[in-house]
Amino acid sequence: MNPAGGTLVLDSQGLSGWLAEDRRVMTLLAAGHRSGADVAASAMTILEAAHRGVRQRRLDWVLSRLRVEPVTQAAVRAAARLLLDAGLHGHAHAIDAVVAELAARLTAPVALVTSDPGDMRRLCPAHVRIVAI
Repeated sequence: MNPAGGTLVLDSQGLSGWLAEDRRVMTLLAAGHRSGADVAASAMTILEAAHRGVRQRRLDWVLSRLRVEPVTQAAVRAAARLLLDAGLHGHAHAIDAVVAELAARLTAPVALVTSDPGDMRRLCPAHVRIVAI
């Protein structure tokens, strides 16, 4: 975890873990809170993590404690560049690229909580710490 604050970025599995109160994710969030880190996610991450099994009250509560970043045209262009540079393409990697773009543009230190550390390491710059769940 980042001892000097920074930002903890969640991918869809990170957000899903928070929604389900997964022990590993909750431990990471608690450590982030203690260090003063912000918690952020792309608006696309919320779309990916929301499903019929998620209680609306729980989703609303989690979202009230999360910095939700919009997906702008500039963000999409930067994400497309990340995909191209990593040699990836298609819908299987599109949301990962949007999440990586968000992590890349935030001020360091940044930690990205993800269930896909391999692709995220390919997409993210070196200053983004990848935390596998």
